[in-house]
Amino acid sequence: MSGMALIWAANVKGLKPAAKIVLIQLADFHNKETGQCNPSAQRLADECEMGRATLFRHMTTLEECGLVTRHARGDGDGGRGSNQYELHLDITLGPSARPKGEGGGPVGVASQNETGGNVSKKRGKSPKGETGVVSNRDRNLTIEPKKEPPSRGREAGEAEKILAAYPPDRLRGKAACLVQIEEAMKEGITPEDLLQAVQAYATDSAGFTRSKVCFSDNWFQSQRWRAYVEKQAEDREKAKALEVDHQARLACWISDRSPMCKHITAKQIDGLLASKLVTRAQIQAAGLRT
Repeated sequence: MSGMALIWAANVKGLKPAAKIVLIQLADFHNKETGQCNPSAQRLADECEMGRATLFRHMTTLEECGLVTRHARGDGDGGRGSNQYELHLDITLGPSARPKGEGGGPVGVASQNETGGNVSKKRGKSPKGETGVVSNRDRNLTIEPKKEPPSRGREAGEAEKILAAYPPDRLRGKAACLVQIEEAMKEGITPEDLLQAVQAYATDSAGFTRSKVCFSDNWFQSQRWRAYVEKQAEDREKAKALEVDHQARLACWISDRSPMCKHITAKQIDGLLASKLVTRAQIQAAGLRT
């Protein structure tokens, strides 16, 4: 962890809250000795408490603002490993002050979205003919554990379950639907989020005249599920913000030894201790039991 990187990330202005969370989490992984930042996409998504597709969208925003550049790394076996992230700590202007389309990375670096398989590569070849892909065999890089991709059978089973939640009288083109669902999962959308999106559409359209309900092949082809998935992510982020605010209020009650402390439950005390917002001594001083 680099304190300098965290201070820099915290002082960047003009980002949406979710993008700021991604930047701060990246800064938390920054190694001040090597200047490297190498969390896997899944690890970063877990730390930010958001889906991979949402993470990639915010990461693209950070790149477009010139704050971050992604570089691909090999897995040592000729395949693709987790990305290496470069934080541009010399950038002090907020994103709102940066013109659109100026380009995200430093001179000579083209930053592209991770989800499509395109990665950041230096334009032209280096003197040794390298392509910009860094092998994990370089001992200066953090080697992420190799993860086996989900099996084709598992993906097919999850896709079937998702499609089964669609309004049954508007199902059409099952094979095409399954292909689109599997493509969405490869993009990083979780099966749970897709299932919730289909269920939400089925609920919303229950009272519609059936001719107004989209056929399933068109619905998946046009990615109408995306609006539902994004709404779910926004709802989770709002719920997380509310929970953080609520915990801060409870911590104030405890530190002030407020009479309101009597309403704090044992589960809430455990949560406050886990988040290190209060100490056991403060809890005892407020007349509460751990």
